[in-house]
Parts: sequence; structure tokens; C-alpha cells
Amino acid sequence: MSGHHHLHQTTPESHGKRTRLRLMLSLVITLGFVGVEVVAGNMANSLALLTDAAHNLTDVLALALSWYALNLADRPAHAGKTYGYHRVGILAALINSTTLAFIAAGICFEAWHRFQSPTPVAADLLVGVGTVALVVNLVTAWLVSHGAEHDLNLRSAFLHLMGDVLSTLGAILAGIGIYFTGLNWLDPLASVLIAGLILWNAWLIVREVVDILLESTPRDIEMSEMVRDLMQIDGVRGVHDLHVWSLSRQLRFLSAHVLVDDMPVSEAGVLRDRLDELVAHHYGIRHSTLQFETSGCFPGHLYCDVSNGPHRPSPKDSVPPP
Repeated sequence: MSGHHHLHQTTPESHGKRTRLRLMLSLVITLGFVGVEVVAGNMANSLALLTDAAHNLTDVLALALSWYALNLADRPAHAGKTYGYHRVGILAALINSTTLAFIAAGICFEAWHRFQSPTPVAADLLVGVGTVALVVNLVTAWLVSHGAEHDLNLRSAFLHLMGDVLSTLGAILAGIGIYFTGLNWLDPLASVLIAGLILWNAWLIVREVVDILLESTPRDIEMSEMVRDLMQIDGVRGVHDLHVWSLSRQLRFLSAHVLVDDMPVSEAGVLRDRLDELVAHHYGIRHSTLQFETSGCFPGHLYCDVSNGPHRPSPKDSVPPP
């Protein structure tokens, strides 16, 4: 017997509309401020301000891409896209995080030239514009933060904006330091430190995106612990061909063969519901496919080597029935 079951989370349609509205509002605010920072950065001769303006411009692109991905992800599944368009958000996160890495490299390159030939910086203008930029970036980051912990697409956009918060804070501190010490090299130094933080955040996103695209087991799931939990359900005699992967950060899937006693279909349905409830509440998996088998089936291996077909499992990680 096989069962394919979903535990749906009811999300109001208005939630998606509010998220897209917040993204668009952040985009408009950020785009409007880019021009202000470019003018001020040239007037102040500040690399930190121009760096922040460049980062803000990529934020506009990142926000636009995230907004488009959210709209596309709402499209229903069909024969050509049986999983729907949820992976579009993952691709958007990959693009956004990659641009962050290129931005960081460009900042470091320009900062190196500034270290070689420091130029005078108008510290008062740097601090004034940087303070306004900090407020703007905090507001836009707050707008996008809603739901970012559950959506990698929103998370990448949020990190773009938080990178701006750090960038403007660094520019302000550099301006204050230059004002009191006259050390103009503090401006490119602040840019290098900002670039390092941006690069680290980009790496965290890329690592998670690659895990999802490779259909890796989510990092917070310990498979041996999951097997023990499944085996504690009355009626379960063994588990094999177990696979756990993610379609996106919030959409996790599980498939498994479960060894059970010979039982009526109605009893098997009750058992399936208990297993679904377990993996949903303990591991955040709300889409599971379970194939029930009787004691006559060979259950000896936990993970199946799919390249060898269903009847030639990998010789590793065996979990024999009790």
C-alpha cells in the first residue's frame, strides 16, 4: 500500500499581497535614495558613500527579482510543472547572493586603489548623508524582514538590505573618524570591512541554495533521530528507502517505504495519519509519500541508491526490523 499525503498550511491570500506590496515599497524607496547618495558621494569624494549607492542599486535589482519570483511562485502547478514554480524563489536567491559576492569583490578592488592614493573626504557630508541612508535602509530592511525567516528568496533580499545597513553604519563611523583625525584611509577601510560582511552573508545564502538544489537533507534534520521516532509509532516494523529533501526553505518533502503488519486499508490510513503528524510537527515536513509493505518485503536498507533501481539498494546504512 502506498499513500501520498499533504498537511497543508492555510496561508491567507492577503499575506502574499502584503509581502509583495512591502517589497515594491522598499524598491521605490531604495531607488529614490540611490540618486541622492551618488550625488552626495561625488561631492564628498567618499568611496564609502559611493559603495553604499552601488549596493543600493543592486538592492533595487534584488528586490525586483524577489518580487517577480513571489508573483511567479503563486502560479498553480500543471502538467509541465508538477511541483509548481516554488524553485523560482531559490533561483532568485542564488542570483541575489551571487551579485553580493561580485559587489564585495568590486568594493575591495576600489578600496585597494584608495589605500594606494588616499583622497580627501568631506567628513561632515559623509556623516550627514550616511545618517539619512541608515534610516532609509533600516526602514526598507524592516519592510522586507516579514517572512524572511521562512523564505530563502525574501531572506536573500533582506540580507541585501542589511548589508546596506552595515555599509551606511560603516560610512558614518568612517566619517566621524576622519572628522576628528583627518585619516582619509578610514574611508576605504570601512568599505573593506563592509565587503567582508557582505561576502560572508552571500556565502551563507549560496550554501543553503546549493543544498536545496542538490536535494540534500535539511541541516537541522538528524536522520537517525527521525528513524527512531518513526519506529516508535505502534504498527511500524521497519523503515527503508528513506529520502528527505526541500523544494524551498519552507517546503520539505519525505518519501519512505514502511514495513507494517498485514492490516486493513482503514487501519493503514490511521497509521499513515500518525506518521504524517509526526514528521510535520517534529521536522516541518508537510508533504510525505509513504509506501506500506508487509513482512514479506525485504526492508534491509535505509537509503536507496536510485541509480541502481528500486531492487538494488546501497549496501550501507541498513536498519533491520526488530
